[in-house]
Amino acid sequence: MSADRTGKLKVVDIADYAVSKSTDDVLVTYSLGSCIGLTLYDPKAQVGGMIHCMLPLSSKSPDKAREKPPMFVDTGVSLLLQTLFNMGAERSRIVAKLAGGSVMLDEDGVFKIGERNILVCRKILWKNNIKIAAEDTAGKEPRTMFLHMDDGKTMIKSGQTPREL
Repeated sequence: MSADRTGKLKVVDIADYAVSKSTDDVLVTYSLGSCIGLTLYDPKAQVGGMIHCMLPLSSKSPDKAREKPPMFVDTGVSLLLQTLFNMGAERSRIVAKLAGGSVMLDEDGVFKIGERNILVCRKILWKNNIKIAAEDTAGKEPRTMFLHMDDGKTMIKSGQTPREL
C-alpha cells in the first residue's frame, strides 16, 4: 500500500481539519512536528476526518480558540468528534490514529509542546471512550499523514518510505 494511491487529495492545513464521506478522497496533512495529527474513521458509516492541532489547551488564548478551534487540541478534537457524530459516526466504531508530537525547536524540553499535545489528545479520546488503535508520536522527525477514505487506512511518511499506521 502506498501513501500515493490515486484519489482526490484534500489538504488539511495547520490548525485546521477536514471530514469526508467520499471514498475518492485522501485527506493529507504535512509537516507534523510538535503539532499532532489525528485521524478518526468509522468503517460502517464510512465517514472520517483528520485534524492538525498546534497547541494543547485553548485556555491560553480563548479568543483564538473561538476564531480557530482546530488550533488547539482540546477544542479541535472535540469539534472533529462532534462533526463526525453529526455525519453518522458512532463512538463505539471510531478507529483513532495519532501522529506527531515531536520535539522540534525545543531541544532542552522547556515547553514540551509535542508531549503536551499528545497527552491532551489521549485524555480527550479516553473521556470519549475511544481507544487509539495506532500511533507514531514523539521523536525528532516531522511526518506527513494520509487518511484514505475508501478503506480508512492511515499512512505515515517520515523520510522516504510511507508505512501504514
